[in-house]
Parts: sequence; structure tokens; C-alpha cells
Amino acid sequence: MKGDPMIVRVALAAGVAASLLFAAPASAATAEQKKETCEFGANDQKLTGAKRKAFMAKCMSNKDSPRGKPVPAPRQ
Repeated sequence: MKGDPMIVRVALAAGVAASLLFAAPASAATAEQKKETCEFGANDQKLTGAKRKAFMAKCMSNKDSPRGKPVPAPRQ
């Protein structure tokens, strides 16, 4: 018996997820990646028309980012 296929799948998925967590910092998202994420959110909420446009503008703007405003680099 080779093992339970479900356990193998879960272990494989956990390994892939762990490797992706450490692959790149969260702030390294490109504008294209951010747009894809925002579009996914709009599609998930089934937004259309003006509501979709407003959601996309807010999502792409970072105004409600939990990270807050960027801190300027100290001058030397």
C-alpha cells in the first residue's frame, strides 16, 4: 500500500504553500498582479458598472492598506 492519496495531496499542497510564502516579499507585487487580485475581488462580489469601477479604483489605490502609508527613507 502506497499510502492514502489524500494525505499525499495535502502534504504536497502544504509544501508548495510554504515555498511560496518565502519566495518573495508581499510588497513585491507588480501592478499587473495587483490588478488581477482586485479583479478577482470584484468578480467574487459580482460587481458591475459604477460599483465595480469604484471598487477597482479603491483597490488599486492602496488607500485602505493595512500597512499604512510608506515611511520615507531617512536622509543622510
